[in-house]
Amino acid sequence: MPIIDSLAFYLVAIPAVLIVGIGKGGFAGGLGVVAVPLMALTISPVQAAGIMLPILCVMDIAGVRAWLRRWDPAMMKRLMPPAILGIAIGALTFQFVNDIFMKWLIGLLALAFSLNYFLKGRIRLPWRVRDRVSAWVWSGLSGYTSFVAHAGGPPLMVYLLPKGMDKSIMVGTVTMYFAVVNYVKLIPYAYLGQLNLSNLLTSLVLAPLAIIGVQLGVWLHDKVNAAAFVRLMYGFLFLTGLKLTWDAASSLWS
Repeated sequence: MPIIDSLAFYLVAIPAVLIVGIGKGGFAGGLGVVAVPLMALTISPVQAAGIMLPILCVMDIAGVRAWLRRWDPAMMKRLMPPAILGIAIGALTFQFVNDIFMKWLIGLLALAFSLNYFLKGRIRLPWRVRDRVSAWVWSGLSGYTSFVAHAGGPPLMVYLLPKGMDKSIMVGTVTMYFAVVNYVKLIPYAYLGQLNLSNLLTSLVLAPLAIIGVQLGVWLHDKVNAAAFVRLMYGFLFLTGLKLTWDAASSLWS
């Protein structure tokens, strides 16, 4: 069948798309890291990334419309060059990865990002770096992890959160940032065969949930306790990371 018809897949894909949409629409997009790890519980993580990209692009249209007048152009100018470099590195190294490696990478990223969230403020680097260098490091890593697993949010937030930006301006800036990043990713994804018929048809089925999720996020932006919501999602992310790394380790033992 050209389209995925597994019930198990849709049981995780539907909430994954909704969670990512809510995060993108109202909580600075940091929950984008959830989708590929959840889908990778039932399908190849490489295929999961291919299915999610068109969905993210649909979300970006809704997100840009919602936040078009609230973002920081100067910050975008600083962040985009290293992000594009990170995407290029991801594309050039793609041929060297397989499903087991991707489960290791995505599982460990999920664990690292969730632990970084829960330990926020308790671990500090013993040195300081210039802001320009910090932007290249974190935005470049964001571009790379975004290419590999659409997990560019946490590295970007490591850079942005200490800036003390207005909440709405930060959400708008992150929305614009990932809109550009995701549409740039379409080029190497198409070249690498990630946008095949099966993936595109599955994306099409899930796409309406993307718009619903973003609109829910915009609506919830000022109506729910953002910290509690994000804490719950990172808890799920941690458990998912444990499952993926266990599966990767089991494949080596078998």
